[in-house]
Amino acid sequence: MKITSRDSIPILDVAVGIIINHDERILMARRPDGTPWAGYWEFPGGKIETGETPNETLSRELLEEVGIEVITAHPWLTREYDYPDRRVRLHLYRVLKWTGNPAGKEGQQLSWEDPHDVKLEPLLPANHQLLQDLCLPSLYAITQASKLGIETFLTRLHTTLEKGVRLIQVRERMDSEQLLKFTKEVVSLAHSYNARVLVNSDEALAHNTEANGVHFQSRQLMQCTQRPDVELWAASCHNREELIQAANLGVDFVVLSPVLPTQSHPGEPALGWKNFNNLALDLPMPVFALGGMQNDLLETAMTHRAHGIAMLSGAW
Repeated sequence: MKITSRDSIPILDVAVGIIINHDERILMARRPDGTPWAGYWEFPGGKIETGETPNETLSRELLEEVGIEVITAHPWLTREYDYPDRRVRLHLYRVLKWTGNPAGKEGQQLSWEDPHDVKLEPLLPANHQLLQDLCLPSLYAITQASKLGIETFLTRLHTTLEKGVRLIQVRERMDSEQLLKFTKEVVSLAHSYNARVLVNSDEALAHNTEANGVHFQSRQLMQCTQRPDVELWAASCHNREELIQAANLGVDFVVLSPVLPTQSHPGEPALGWKNFNNLALDLPMPVFALGGMQNDLLETAMTHRAHGIAMLSGAW
């Protein structure tokens, strides 16, 4: 059948479970013979039937396909993908708790995989980008050298990297020479731990320091028309318009704020978790919650569609 426009392609809503075990491995299933895309590896899930919510479909499909009963599933991303004969809208959940032992109830092979090093081939095309998104850490740490002092901060950065932080944004008010030197030190130390560093606002600084990417402020984002030439691109957002702009431009992840009141901005209106959840609804890219965050709020953030949390003082 010849497709004359994207809008004429039938769309299929699917609930998908990213099942994550205590070793941070993800469960993947091989499509059985006799099915479309037979032999390809995918995440378990299935079509949302009329009258079902995505959450209800997820529970039904995971019981039917792999024999587990879902206890905790956090809504994550909503992403569309075009196949030759149809467009799928994937409602993705991270499944962290369940009962039962996963098994191929429909004759399919299963495999627990490290998302950083999936060796299965072939993968369904829609899953390549999902694996990259899954590899984003749940904590995005924003530097505080101007507050703590550079030497004190670098000492704390080393300690924080030792504890496992792997995603950092350099955001400081310094003169250009000092900022260049400081950023190089952060990048060098972070890279020795295989951590990634983004530079706030300044793409040239990111290139000059061999940082992994750039983090745009919301004003930059709204004026942008194309992706900067970086490995990793993030942006700050405060409303739905900015989030949609980020989605349309293909930003890798965003930070949505302020979620809760903060000491640094007393009296500034905060979104609250309900509004955060509504703003993050049906977005294709990971969203981090910023503003009043502490480590013990990670589970709450994930319940409200956040990929993770971003922190300033609390990270150090």
